[in-house]
Amino acid sequence: MIKIYSPASIGNLNVGFDVLGTALAPINGKLLGDCITIQSNQIFKLIIKGNFSFQLPKKIEQNIVWKCWHYFCKIIKKKILVLIILEKNMPIGSGLGSSACSIVSTLVAINKFCNKPLNQNKLIHLMGKIEGEISGEPHYDNVAPCYYGGLQLIIQENNLISQSIPFFKHWLWIIAWPGIKIPTSEARLILPNEYSKHTCIEHSRLLAGFIHALYTNQDHLALKLMKDIIAEPYRIKLIPKFITIKKKMLQLGAINFGISGSGPTIFMICDNKKIAIKITLWLENNYLKNKNGFVHICKIDTQGTRKIGL
Repeated sequence: MIKIYSPASIGNLNVGFDVLGTALAPINGKLLGDCITIQSNQIFKLIIKGNFSFQLPKKIEQNIVWKCWHYFCKIIKKKILVLIILEKNMPIGSGLGSSACSIVSTLVAINKFCNKPLNQNKLIHLMGKIEGEISGEPHYDNVAPCYYGGLQLIIQENNLISQSIPFFKHWLWIIAWPGIKIPTSEARLILPNEYSKHTCIEHSRLLAGFIHALYTNQDHLALKLMKDIIAEPYRIKLIPKFITIKKKMLQLGAINFGISGSGPTIFMICDNKKIAIKITLWLENNYLKNKNGFVHICKIDTQGTRKIGL
């Protein structure tokens, strides 16, 4: 029997649409992600539990875990008879890499169970393919950090998918999911098909400058360049009172603010724990829409997907 945990993640990080992503670890030590347990069985069986199991489709063939198992069996040309237990702890359509959590944990678990017939390249390409079926096209800004951990720069050149890049260890990342969902496919469709030459040049300048700031340890420069001119101007209409909340977060002491992935989760960066706690309390009282919503103070998870105790 094997149990695998995959962490939640933030995609885009404002300045890196589809090319930057980071894994998350709450500072209180709790796990923020999905878990997969796998063991031998006489038939294939899938059991689903967890806080957000109610959001998943009832038909087994529509479940992302079943799809992972199906594709894996197809690739190795063998039907693997196992019992898989999915602990669905991440809300769907939250902007925190929920689908990546399930995909990555499932494929890593099955691959380990079968003595690793797929190498890392084949495995992560399969993860991206299945993720693409949900969002409309393959993208790795959640899959790569979820799998590898850390802050990942998506390169996607032949077999090279991503590389780990430096990050500022003193930054605290506050994430707030209000308890409602925005499908990734819907959030991608709202974006324009074409951008002006000026926007493309400006985006290149911001992204290149941000990466430079990380490698030269210039946190103030990184914060100045950490702007979203690709998605945020169009996606703010999907998040009620976005501008008002952004102003409030900055007034309370956040040093950066943005939409996590496709939203509606928002993220704030702080370099002071007392300010982070103050912001957390405000969000709990003003941003959450129902009892399912949550706020966490996090650091970057450097471990990524891993085996944990049963």
